[in-house]
Amino acid sequence: MISFLTGLLKEKVPDHVVVLVGGVGYRVHIPVSTYYELPNADDNVALHIHTHVREDTLALYGFFSVKEQLLFHRLIGVAGVGPSLALKVMSGLEPQTLIDAIRRSDAKRLSGIPGVGKKTAERLILELRDKLSEVAAGEGRPDEIEADAPGSMSDDLVSALVNLGFPRAACEKQVQSFVSTEPESSFEDALKAVLRDLSG
Repeated sequence: MISFLTGLLKEKVPDHVVVLVGGVGYRVHIPVSTYYELPNADDNVALHIHTHVREDTLALYGFFSVKEQLLFHRLIGVAGVGPSLALKVMSGLEPQTLIDAIRRSDAKRLSGIPGVGKKTAERLILELRDKLSEVAAGEGRPDEIEADAPGSMSDDLVSALVNLGFPRAACEKQVQSFVSTEPESSFEDALKAVLRDLSG
């Protein structure tokens, strides 16, 4: 069972990374909050790992902080919430915002996340509202955010958001609006801002 990976970051996109360890490239699924904290490609990276094993699948889920990993474990413990949905939930709201929404029983905020309907939001609140104290007190994330190299940022943003489950039309509209008003923003800042608008 893999619980921690340290190696060379060979590829990074908002929903997964490839970490090279001892000549083997490990594909690791990540939430957007972890993506914000990644170093540049070909730098060393360390991730807390959850190994998910099924009959025909072995998948790795990685987290920058213990807090994110604890939150993920709580989410997949909820009936009907698997690892993929848990990552979408964590990518829809920043970890502390998500914790606060669950503890405040804010079903409207939670159901605004792609893939989270009213019933799932209510289940998250019912099962987790009183179980997040140790997560909230867990290790936080550093404040500094690494910037990506410039590229076709609008296309990359839309692609990343669609992969996270948001409708393409809404993504294109929000991205165009943001890029036109904040053309000098980094990819990570733009992604965070557009995610906040889409999830709001």
